[in-house]
Amino acid sequence: MAESEYQKGIILALCAYIFWGFAPLYFKLLHMVSPIEILVHRILWSFVLMGILLSFNNGFGRLRALLRQPRQLLVLLVTSLLIAGNWLLFIWAVNNDHMLDASLGYFINPLFNVMLGMLFLSEKLNGRQWLAVLLATAGVAIQLFSFGSIPLVSLGLAASFGIYALLRKKVNVDAATGLLMETAVLVPPALLFVMLGDAPTTSHMLDNSWQLNLLLVAAGVITTIPLLCFAGAAIRIPLSTLGFFQYIGPSIMFIMAIGYFHEHFDMEKSITFGFIWAALMIFTADMALGRRRRKARL
Repeated sequence: MAESEYQKGIILALCAYIFWGFAPLYFKLLHMVSPIEILVHRILWSFVLMGILLSFNNGFGRLRALLRQPRQLLVLLVTSLLIAGNWLLFIWAVNNDHMLDASLGYFINPLFNVMLGMLFLSEKLNGRQWLAVLLATAGVAIQLFSFGSIPLVSLGLAASFGIYALLRKKVNVDAATGLLMETAVLVPPALLFVMLGDAPTTSHMLDNSWQLNLLLVAAGVITTIPLLCFAGAAIRIPLSTLGFFQYIGPSIMFIMAIGYFHEHFDMEKSITFGFIWAALMIFTADMALGRRRRKARL
């Protein structure tokens, strides 16, 4: 049974990260829709889908229990703003030919998580982890001082998702209930945007083609399914194992950005990516070594 659950966790992890990796193809189909409108549809249809899913597994009982915990609700208010900002920035990056920057952001994210763990969870870094963090910092610093630019999109994506994950870890709410509450918090401003705004594809959906409306409604699926797969994987396989899969998404984005969408991979980006990849190789080797040592002690 345990082996079966482990294999199921591996499949769910692969589904989550492959789904995230190919998600830009969906947003490219909506290139004619503004990022804020796509975000509004992500919020509304994700809320609807999560409500339907929770109604089938008695999830509203957990939701009622959560509503009696004001401290957790306050944290989820913050995480809802963080994930909305992350979604909006990602959509903008993909539809404005900055997919390489988005890819870099999610390559940086694991290293950013290590730093957050050290600062806020009292986790200690070993020598290899410090070397990985310093290499990543050097890659960003070289871009700043040699080329006079800062990868704001990449750092914004890494920071927003990293802080989001940290707060979700501390609030200790299951993924489905937490996602429903986060989207519920964002639904009122999203509805105000629909009712009071004059966005062509959102405030006047009846004027859209059925193909466009179908794509907009699919935003809920694009948002929800990989998050639920990730949550299912996280409870079935060790986090150290899950960590090996987290490079699948940005790797797919990187390949698509260069090979399919022909984004320019200049010297500036090649140096920064080179340092980040070197850091990730050291970081991954450290995870593998740590896992091997833990197994040896069992």
